[in-house]
Amino acid sequence: MANGIVEKPSSLSGLTEPEAKEFHAIFLTSFIVFTAIAVVAHILVWLWRPWLPGPKGYAALESAVHGVATLLS
Repeated sequence: MANGIVEKPSSLSGLTEPEAKEFHAIFLTSFIVFTAIAVVAHILVWLWRPWLPGPKGYAALESAVHGVATLLS
């Protein structure tokens, strides 16, 4: 404390502890929501067009996709 000025502890980001915790909570929630949407999108695309077709190509997987679609509906 020099000249009556109290120095506030600083951080690399310039945020206070409560601000950093609030930012972290928002960031974590956003990341989880984004990841969940990406996982669902990948599953839907996989059901539509698998990345690894069988030995006979995509035609061999048509019955499997039809079976999964029947189970889901």
